[in-house]
Amino acid sequence: MGHRPALSDERMEYIMGRLLQAGVLLASVVVLTGGILFVWSHFGKVADYRNFSGAPAELRSISGLLHLLRIGDATAIVQIGVLLLIATPIARVVFAVVGFALEQNKLYVVVSLTVLAVLMISLFGFA
Repeated sequence: MGHRPALSDERMEYIMGRLLQAGVLLASVVVLTGGILFVWSHFGKVADYRNFSGAPAELRSISGLLHLLRIGDATAIVQIGVLLLIATPIARVVFAVVGFALEQNKLYVVVSLTVLAVLMISLFGFA
């Protein structure tokens, strides 16, 4: 009997496709929910376009974001949705590393790890 890989190429492609679909769908639902809550909480308010105010500092840190989520802040919900959208292709590459490692395909593991390193460097700005 021949050696059967733990994960066939077709199965890996299917799982990766489903992973991407689920990630994008989840991120979309979270952003839509946050957007609806934001519009609901700001309904009838007049926007001041003369003065620019950037995102609050709380939205730029994990601890601040978690604090805003605990109190149900709509902008924090949207921010989490955006982070989920960013995490989706990263999760796909991590899955590829694991899948190729299970197949014992060293070349593709190295290529996938390189892609993951480039994603992490671009995301966190290590350069």
